[in-house]
Amino acid sequence: MKNYLDEAVESISESVRFDSSLTKHTSKMPFGKGAYDCLEHFLTLAQRLGFQTRNYDNYVGEVLFGNGTEEFAILCHLDIVPAGNGWTKDPFGGAVEDGKIWGRGTTDDKGPAICCLYALKALKDEGFVPSKTIKLIVGCNEESGWACIEHYREAAHMPEVGFSPDADFPVIYAEKGILQVRLHFPAEHPPFLFLEGGSAPNMVCDYCEATPRSLSARAARQSGLELAGKKLVSRGKGAHASTPEKGVNAILPILEYFRAKSEAANRAIECLFEDVYGLKKLRDETGRLTLSPNVIKFRKGQLLIIADIRYPATMKAEAVYEKLNRFGVLYETIHHQPPLFLDKEGGLVQTLLSVYRECTGKDAQPVAIGGGTYARALKCGAAFGPEMAGDPPVVHQADEFISIERVELLLKCYKTAIERLTK
Repeated sequence: MKNYLDEAVESISESVRFDSSLTKHTSKMPFGKGAYDCLEHFLTLAQRLGFQTRNYDNYVGEVLFGNGTEEFAILCHLDIVPAGNGWTKDPFGGAVEDGKIWGRGTTDDKGPAICCLYALKALKDEGFVPSKTIKLIVGCNEESGWACIEHYREAAHMPEVGFSPDADFPVIYAEKGILQVRLHFPAEHPPFLFLEGGSAPNMVCDYCEATPRSLSARAARQSGLELAGKKLVSRGKGAHASTPEKGVNAILPILEYFRAKSEAANRAIECLFEDVYGLKKLRDETGRLTLSPNVIKFRKGQLLIIADIRYPATMKAEAVYEKLNRFGVLYETIHHQPPLFLDKEGGLVQTLLSVYRECTGKDAQPVAIGGGTYARALKCGAAFGPEMAGDPPVVHQADEFISIERVELLLKCYKTAIERLTK
């Protein structure tokens, strides 16, 4: 696979230069120009490597290899969360420095998608003939709604079995349910004129600001806030919403500043940060529930807060709704994905586990995560890499990168896995 490493690194760097976060759509570009350009880049690359491709109305594309009656899916995504704040590298520069490729999407999920493409290329060059039709499916709306997958189901046929290179090694057998809700906290006669923060529902808020009706510099300093003219500024640290403990939420210090003078701020803190109704006590073998309030806006006498909830994989959403109902505030569900739960001893999980052990020399067991991947779009799907235990957290954070060493490992792992699962 070393023959393909340099090309893969260059292609990842090229892909990162497209800001493929969700932007204003057009009839031709359903998720904005950046996503459109990134998809075109990927499919053009695949064609240059000798593969047949299909583009389904710029929602999603696929690369085809083999012509078996049975199908096998490799599900990736090319869209990204917004860059956010705190970068020391250009998030869309694709710089290759210090043995790493830097930029938003390098790990989540452009890097792994391109590694899967070059793994197919290596197999093709070796003369491998899969017994199944392999579909490398690349969506453009994974981070903000899955409309790409919905469109693919309408326009094409989704395989039943496959993997998604969009999580962790050694192999993921379970993914928590994902529930994103918008809560309305009434804020009559608020002590603020403006309050807003957060870039995306699935990304820990790293920046929040507010304009108070009366400004106390002393109280601001005590709350750890910055003063910017008449505004209060709170800076946090971004992280994936499934692991909020790896970030620092910038919303809380702003709410704390107004807590004594605003029942809305007080109730939001009690419900979402202090967890007075015990949402985070829900747990099972796949872990505890996580609760991350990531987007906040003050509009028309209400504090509107979008909270990202990842609930245990063996539980039903009704258990979460029962707790939310106790908040006593209006809320609506804006996104829901039921959990994924596979048999640890099943063929797909065990095959991917054996590939990991073979390629790394490490013993490990299947794991559960709070993140959500395209694997749950399949009847039998598992997430497989690219991250490993002990990696520094980079997904949805500033200075995201993938090491060239990891790219080399991914090429080996994905080539082996694809060959073994489709021979």
